[in-house]
Amino acid sequence: MASNSASVQRSGTSLVFSGLLDRAAVTALWPSLTALDGVQQLDLAAVSRLDSAGLALLAELAARLRATGTTLTIVGSPDGFTDLSAAYRLAPSLDFHALSAAS
Repeated sequence: MASNSASVQRSGTSLVFSGLLDRAAVTALWPSLTALDGVQQLDLAAVSRLDSAGLALLAELAARLRATGTTLTIVGSPDGFTDLSAAYRLAPSLDFHALSAAS
């Protein structure tokens, strides 16, 4: 029995996510995330945890919204969000930190 009960619902200008955002959830949710007109907020308050696939989904949504000129607000910080964001050099807004490439 699958333990993944991730979902996303549109509530006004928010996309409200819940459950575990992992690879399986991303695969299941992606087809429902095509209509982004008017979205200004990603609500993650009900997300229990996310993995790198979940973070990639959120970062892609954020990038698409920023490309339309939207100023995005992110609500909530589920388990894994801060650590993975730092590992992938993403700001809390899910915008890529263009740090120096010198190593």
